[in-house]
Amino acid sequence: MTLPVVLVGVVLVAMSISGTAVALPSIGRDLDTSGSPLSWVVAGYNLAFAAMTLIAGSAADRIGRRRVFIAAALVFAAGFLATALSPSIIVIDIARLISGAGGAGIMAAGGAMLASSYDGAARNRAFALMGTMAGIGIAIGPTLSGLLIDATGWRGGFAVFTVVSLLVALGATRARESRASVSHPIDWAGSALFVAALSLLMFALLEASALGWLHPGILVTGIVGLIALVLFGVVQRRSPAPVLAPDLVANRGFVGWSLATLTTSIGFLGVLVFLPTYLQAAGLSPSAAGVAMLLLTAPVLVAPMVAVTLVNKGVSARLLIVIALALVVAGNLWLTALNADQAVTAVAAPLVMIGVGMGASFGITDGQAMALVPPDAVGMAAGFLNTLRGAAEALVIAAFSASLVGLLAAKLGDTGRAAAVGAGRLTSGVEAEELDAFTWSWHLTQLGVGLLCLVLSVVVVTLIRGRAATSRGTA
Repeated sequence: MTLPVVLVGVVLVAMSISGTAVALPSIGRDLDTSGSPLSWVVAGYNLAFAAMTLIAGSAADRIGRRRVFIAAALVFAAGFLATALSPSIIVIDIARLISGAGGAGIMAAGGAMLASSYDGAARNRAFALMGTMAGIGIAIGPTLSGLLIDATGWRGGFAVFTVVSLLVALGATRARESRASVSHPIDWAGSALFVAALSLLMFALLEASALGWLHPGILVTGIVGLIALVLFGVVQRRSPAPVLAPDLVANRGFVGWSLATLTTSIGFLGVLVFLPTYLQAAGLSPSAAGVAMLLLTAPVLVAPMVAVTLVNKGVSARLLIVIALALVVAGNLWLTALNADQAVTAVAAPLVMIGVGMGASFGITDGQAMALVPPDAVGMAAGFLNTLRGAAEALVIAAFSASLVGLLAAKLGDTGRAAAVGAGRLTSGVEAEELDAFTWSWHLTQLGVGLLCLVLSVVVVTLIRGRAATSRGTA
C-alpha cells in the first residue's frame, strides 16, 4: 500500500494549492475581505508547509515514516474541516496553517517512504510517479475547484478534502514502516529557529504592501527574521542531530538539483495562484478560469514521466533540466504580453512552456538529488527538497502579492482600492481603468519573476556541471 497511499496524498496536497487559488475571489466576496488577510489563505498554507516540511522529514527518520505520514494526514483533514466551517477570514487563515503543516508531513514522510522502499530505476519511476501525481493534483485542482464553486460554493470543495484525507490516513495503516538505523534526539532549538525565521520573513513580505516597506514594524520583523535565520545556521553546525545536516548543504550536486526545483517553483507558483484572479477580473467565471488554467497545469501531468523515461534511457538529466529551466524563464518573460481583451489567447503559449518546464523538473530533480544522499538521511533530504519548494512558494506568493498591490497602489493612488482590485473586485463605473492598472502591475511583476528565474538558472547550471547523479541506477 505504500506507493498508492503516498501518491493519493501527494494529489491532495497539490490540489489544495492550485484549487484554493481559484476560490480566493469567492472567499473575498463572501467574507468581504481583500489584501493580506485574503492572501494568507494561500500564503499561510505554504508558510506552514515550508516551515514544517524539514522538521517532518527529520522526525520521520527518527520516529517512523509511516507514523508521521498518518498523523500528518489527520492534521491535514482537520484543517480542511475547519476551513469549510469557518465563520471569518481569520479562522480560515488559522485553519489553512493547520492544513499546511499536515501537507508538509504528507510530502516529507511520503517521499522518505518511497526512498526507503525503492532503489535504482525503480526509485526513479516511483519519484516520477510522485511528480506525475503532483501534476495531476495541480492540473485538476483549478478546474475541479471552479466547478465545485459554481455548483456548491467554496465551502463544498474544502469539505471534500476532509473526507479523502481521512481515507488516506486509513490506507496508510497498511503501509510498511521504516526509520533510520540510528536514532537521534530531535533538534528542537534548530526547528524553532527555522520556523521563526521563515514566519517572520513571510509576515514582513505580506504585510509590507499594506503598512509600507519602511514601517518600523516591518523593518523590525524582517531584521529579526534574518537574525533567526543566521542563528539557525549556527545551531545546525553545533547540534549533534541537526534538523538540516551541514554536510547535506555542502553537497554541491544535491544543492544544485535542489535549487533547480526551487527555480521552477518560483516561475510556476505566482502564475498559478494569481492568474485565476486576473482572469475572473477580466470577465471569466470561476469554472472558465479553472479550465483556462489547464494550459499551465495539464503539461505537469504528462512531463514528469516523459522526463524520467528519457533519463532511464540514457538522456542526460542535466540537459533536460537546462531545457526545463529555459522554458520556465522564457515563459515567465513572455507573460508580459498579458492583456485583458485576449486574456486566454495572449498567455496560452507561455503557460504551456512554464507547465512543461515545471513538469520535467518534477520528474527528475528529486530522483537525481536523492541519489546523492546516504540512506539514513533520506527523510531529512526529502524534507529539505520539499522545504525549498514550500519556502519558494510561500515567499513567491508573498512577494507577488506585495508587488501587485504595491504597484496598483502607486498607479491608483489608493491602497484600499488597490487591495480590492488585486482580489479581483473592480469598482463599478471605473472597471476599465482598474483593469488597465491591474494589467500594468502584472507586466512589471512578471518581468521581475522572469529575471530572478534566469539568475537562479545560471547558478543551477554552475552547481550541477559535472555532478550528475550516477549511483543507484540514475543517469
